[in-house]
Amino acid sequence: MAATPHLRPAPGSIPTSPGVYRFKDASDHVIYVGKAKNLRSRLSSYFRDFAGLHPRTQQMVSTAADVDWTIVGTEVEALQLEYSWIKQYDPRFNIKYRDDKSYPYLAVTLGEEIPRVQVMRGAKRKGVRYFGPYSHAWAIRETVDLLLRVFPVRTCSAGVYRSARSSGRPCLLGYIGKCVAPCVDRVSAEEHRRLVDDFCSFLAGDTGRFLRELEGRMGEAAQEMEYERAARLRDDIAALRSALEKQAVVLPDSTDCDVIAMAEDQLEAAVQIFYVRGGRIRGRRGYVVDRVTDADTDELVQTLLGQLYGDGGGDEDEQDREESATVVPREVLVSHAPGDTRAVAEWLSQRRGSNVDLRVPQRGDKKSLMETVQKNAREALARHKTHRAGDLSTRSSALNELQEALDLPEAPLRIECYDISNLQGEHVVASMVVFEDGLARKSEYRRFQVRGGGQNDVAAMHEVITRRFRRYLEESSRSGEVANMGRSGDHGERREGEDAAPGKFAYPPNLVVVDGARPQAEAARRALDELGVEDVAVCGLAKRLEEVWLPDDEDPVILPRAGEGLYMLQRVRDEAHRFAIRYHRQKRAKALTGSALDEIEGLGPSRRAALIKGFGSVRKLSGATPEEIAKVPGIGPKLAETVHAHLSGGSDGRTKADENNDGGGDA
Repeated sequence: MAATPHLRPAPGSIPTSPGVYRFKDASDHVIYVGKAKNLRSRLSSYFRDFAGLHPRTQQMVSTAADVDWTIVGTEVEALQLEYSWIKQYDPRFNIKYRDDKSYPYLAVTLGEEIPRVQVMRGAKRKGVRYFGPYSHAWAIRETVDLLLRVFPVRTCSAGVYRSARSSGRPCLLGYIGKCVAPCVDRVSAEEHRRLVDDFCSFLAGDTGRFLRELEGRMGEAAQEMEYERAARLRDDIAALRSALEKQAVVLPDSTDCDVIAMAEDQLEAAVQIFYVRGGRIRGRRGYVVDRVTDADTDELVQTLLGQLYGDGGGDEDEQDREESATVVPREVLVSHAPGDTRAVAEWLSQRRGSNVDLRVPQRGDKKSLMETVQKNAREALARHKTHRAGDLSTRSSALNELQEALDLPEAPLRIECYDISNLQGEHVVASMVVFEDGLARKSEYRRFQVRGGGQNDVAAMHEVITRRFRRYLEESSRSGEVANMGRSGDHGERREGEDAAPGKFAYPPNLVVVDGARPQAEAARRALDELGVEDVAVCGLAKRLEEVWLPDDEDPVILPRAGEGLYMLQRVRDEAHRFAIRYHRQKRAKALTGSALDEIEGLGPSRRAALIKGFGSVRKLSGATPEEIAKVPGIGPKLAETVHAHLSGGSDGRTKADENNDGGGDA
C-alpha cells in the first residue's frame, strides 16, 4: 500500500491559516473531513512519513484521489464548518459514535393541533419536544401515569382520537379523569395546549412553582371547608412528589448540566451521558465507538461533543434547534478535556446562545457524580465486550478470520497467550492464559517465574516457551507409556486413576500468541523448533498499532481494526497481561514484606524493615556478605552471620516453593 503520488499538494501551496480540509475518492465522494489550526502543518503530516501512519489513515490516504481545503477566520469557525461537513457528507473514515442501545424518550408532539404525550424511539422528528432519554420505557409510563393526575393531557393514538371524535364519546382515560378529553370538546385546543405547556415546564425542571400552587389551593380549600377538593389536591401533590422521587437529586436545584464520561481500550470506547436538569438526573444515554484511527482520547471527546450537540444547521431558529438537537445546557462536564477546549466551549456557547462552562470537575459533588458516570461507562464497556465475546456466531467468525489471516490449516480452537512482566529486571515472571473456542479456560492458566531472562523480554519468552513445551513432551511421553502398560496388561507400577488425570501441560495449542512484535515471535518459534514441535502456529501482537507479526515475515499482518479476529487476539493478550501483572505484584509484595526473614530467630519486625530498607529486596539481601549486612543499623555481626547463613541456600532469591515450581501456575 502506498500513498497516491499526485495527491500531495505542491510545496508552499497550502496556507498556514486555520481551516477545514476534505479528502475525496476517485468518484468525488468525500471520505474524510478534518480541521486544523495550521492547514500546511496538518496536511503535510499525511505525506511526510507514510509508513509511520496508522493503518486506517494509510488506507484513507491511499483511497483518496484529491484533497481540498477551505480557509476560515478562527478555530471556532473551523470547528463549525467541520461539524457541518461531517453531517452533510457522512465521510466513512471519520469517527462515528453509535447508540449502545435504542433509548426511549418521553415525547410531546407540539407540532400537532392537539399535542400528544407518548414514548418514542429512533431519530428525532421536527415539531416534537423530547425529554430523556430514559433507561426503560416502563419508567416513562410510570412517570406519565403519575403526572396525568395533575396534567391530564392527551396520550391516545391518532386512531383512538379520531374514533372518539366521530362517536362523541371519550376513551377510558377521559372517563376516569386522566385526560381532559379535547376529542369531545370538554376543553378547547388553546386550554389543552396550556396544560401541555405546564406538563413540559414541570418535566423541564420548573417543579417548585406547581407544588407551591397546589399547596396554596389545598390550603384555600381546607379553609373553605371543601375537604373533598382539598383531599384531591393533597393526592395531586403526592403524585408530583412521587414522580420527582423517581429522579435522583444529585446537585443543587439550579444546576443544569450534562455529565459525560468515557472508558476505552485499544479497540473500543464507551461513553455514558447523564442529563441533569434542576439538580436531578432526568435521563441517561450511552454510545460506543470502534477506535479505527489513532485518535487520542481528547480527539474522541471533541468528536463526541460535535456529534452530540451539532445536529441541525446553524441557521435554525431557537425552537427548531431545541426540537431537532440535544439542547446545550449551562454546564458540560467531561471526564477528559477535548483537544481544543477553548474553541469547543465557544462553539457550544454559540449553539446555546449564552455562555457554556466546559470543564473537567476537580472537586465536590460534581466530581463525585463524574466518578459515578465513569463507573457506568466502564461497566458499559465491560458489558459490551462480554456480550460480544459470548456470542457463538461472533466467536466462530473471529476464529475463521484468524485462520484465514494467519494461513492456518484449521481454526485455532485452543489459543495460548504468553506475557512477560518485570520491573527493571526484578521479579521477572510470565503468564500463560488459555482460550478454547473463543472463551477463557481459567483452570488451564499457568504462571512462570523466569530464571535467566532478566530484563531481556526476548530471552525470557524463549525460556518460558521452552519450559512449557518441554513439559508437554514429557507428559505426552508418560501418558504414552501408561497407555502401553494398559494395553499389555501390566498394571503393577501404575497408580490407580493415573491414566484419567492428564498433566498440567498435556494439551498442545493450535496457536501460540506472544505479547510483542517479531523478535518475541521469533524467540517462541525458535524454542518450538529446538524441541521439535512443528504443528503449533506462532504469532506476536504488538501494542502500538495492534500489528500481528509472524516469525518468518518481514512485514506485519494488518487485521481489520473493527474485525472480530483482532478483537479476539486483543482480548487474549489483555488477559495474559492482567494475569502476569497480578503475579508480578504478588512477588513484589512478598519480597517487600520480607517473608523469607520471618523464620530467623532474633530478627524482629523493626530489624526486618531495616534490612529491607537497606537492601531493597530479599534477593539483594541474599547476595550480601555478613560484613555488608552488619552495616545496617541495629544488625550486629552475630545476627548478620545468622541472616547470611539462613539465606545463603537461596542466593538466587528463590524460595523453596519457587525451586519446586517448574513453570506452572503454582505447578
